[in-house]
Amino acid sequence: MKKLFNGRFSTLFGALSLYVFLAFVIRIILLIWSLKDLELNFLHILRAFFTGFFFDLTMGSLFLAFYAFYLLIFPKRWIGSLFDKIFTYFYLGLIFIIIYFSLLAEIPFWDEFGVRFNFIAVDYLIYTYEVVENINQSYPLPVIGVVLVGLIVLTFVLFKKLKIFKKTFSDKNSISNRLFYAVPVLAIAIILGLVMKNKQADFSNNLVVNELGKNGAFSFVTAFKSNELDYETFYPKLPEKEAYSIVKKNLLQENQKYTTAKYDDISRLTTENQEQKPNIILIAIESFSADFLTEFGNKDHLTPNYEKLSNESIFFTNLYATGTRTVRGMEALTLSVPPTPGNSIVRRPNNQNLFSVSTIVKSKDYQPYFIYGGDGYFDNMNTFFGGQGFDIVDRNRGNPLSDEIKTQRFAIPDNEVKFENAWGICDEDLYNQSIKYADKSAKANKPFFQFVMTTSNHKPYTFPAGKIDLPQGDRNAAVKYTDYALGKFISDAKTKPWFKNTVFVIVADHCASSAGKWEINIDRHHIPAIIYNLPEQQPTRIDRLTSQIDLMPTLFGYLGWNYNTSLYGKDINQTKVGDERAFIGNYRTLGMLKGNIFTQIDDRKRLKQFGVSGNERQTLSEIKTKNQELASQTISYYQTASVRFKNGKMKAK
Repeated sequence: MKKLFNGRFSTLFGALSLYVFLAFVIRIILLIWSLKDLELNFLHILRAFFTGFFFDLTMGSLFLAFYAFYLLIFPKRWIGSLFDKIFTYFYLGLIFIIIYFSLLAEIPFWDEFGVRFNFIAVDYLIYTYEVVENINQSYPLPVIGVVLVGLIVLTFVLFKKLKIFKKTFSDKNSISNRLFYAVPVLAIAIILGLVMKNKQADFSNNLVVNELGKNGAFSFVTAFKSNELDYETFYPKLPEKEAYSIVKKNLLQENQKYTTAKYDDISRLTTENQEQKPNIILIAIESFSADFLTEFGNKDHLTPNYEKLSNESIFFTNLYATGTRTVRGMEALTLSVPPTPGNSIVRRPNNQNLFSVSTIVKSKDYQPYFIYGGDGYFDNMNTFFGGQGFDIVDRNRGNPLSDEIKTQRFAIPDNEVKFENAWGICDEDLYNQSIKYADKSAKANKPFFQFVMTTSNHKPYTFPAGKIDLPQGDRNAAVKYTDYALGKFISDAKTKPWFKNTVFVIVADHCASSAGKWEINIDRHHIPAIIYNLPEQQPTRIDRLTSQIDLMPTLFGYLGWNYNTSLYGKDINQTKVGDERAFIGNYRTLGMLKGNIFTQIDDRKRLKQFGVSGNERQTLSEIKTKNQELASQTISYYQTASVRFKNGKMKAK
């Protein structure tokens, strides 16, 4: 053992040992950080740390594999030369930048998402403008840079004091002797790199325990390789005809009938009476959890405007978001589909001309707009919305639309922006764009449908000064400003001639946080939604369980629309009592809540069921004797939705 740190490979083994130790320290920090959500099972925690050690060893070996190969083949007579020293210092400096940055970055990432790096972190590599600006506005970048450089310098000083570098540059063993040290490192890197899989850490029902057993860098690489998960390969499934039979039985409303007898055609004709065609403004509010509202126990009085509107609206009190990201909310509200595994359909290729809410409103001669305060290139929003026929209003920072997108794009000019941060213009400025294009449509005597996506309730939580009584940079302050801007928007809209004939659907894209004890924390998906200004509609509370994908079909029901649909969402008012369900998932784990049972499937072909309890459905207890009917329903929904997108059957006809 002593020889490992007393020869040509001393620097390599010193760096590897340091990485494994620091990864262990990060694991301890994360454990303490999440004690409230941790399952206090000593054997499970011990297993997580044991598994984590092998992940750490794997990544450390992969980081240093190239250096091990270099040490093996570098000619004996040049050992200790200027080139040898420059290469060693440069390579280690680069590796330590990656190591220290990734380890330190895990702490704020865990704080926000409650997990190791995942596909969200992968996205951060792609959309550099928003992410770099967000980091710059949220954290002191110069301090971070100084800390990183300081840590590397301290590491080099430590290695020098321990004479690690001296031994590396003075030991002139032959290649045959060096094989004894290099081969094991390379073998570990290759074998463990192929054998170790992130799913090996998912052995318990407790999310914190599972995530503690992982390595952030390894999880990042795994997420990079699995942007889309093939349902039929990784998830439990039913025979195709059986899956469609179950889905079609559960999709059909009392006012619908199927348009064909084909087993895999879910197109239904919806029949209503007395159609109304008001303008529709759908506002998706960034990270607007139900627990920000006084209605759901908040004591800080952050949302007086939303709550005033809810008392004058159709108020959905038992609504659940399908996912934890904006693109999932967009997917649910436009495609009305369960959250299929992998990344959101919004971000996948070949996602144009799908059957969507846009298909339905365009059949009623509406002009759809997507209005976003940042550059819609982020998260592939412009390609997705443009591909569904939306005209686009965004900041347009120079990222062009694909040639396949035939709709118009309107840039938000600088002189119409009073405040802007990394993610986009403030909500007040965004709502001014909504009014601007509503005026334009009204002048052309064209009914309009707007999808307005806000950004102010997002880190770094900055907004125009002097609007509210809370300081910049605080989550509660951002919520209060978001509510203030919404109240001002409705007040401004009331001065417009088109207001009386305009319905406002105001809903969250997802909750502010999804972190918690379970793989899927149901209470962290509870969001509010209202339908405001519906003609001749008395204020109503809908306390029945509702999925985010049901919101727009329910609106169409209130409007009395006759239309064809291939959506998975249902009009809650046309749903039989007891048939209510909500779909909730992350990029690997998918679930359906029905009654007090949550059925969960994942990419290891496992199916679990939990009894759900607590005022906010925050407590789960695994059920050993499964409800096979609910199991089949859950599989059928996700299986058919995934296969329909993959095979192009989700396309509009």
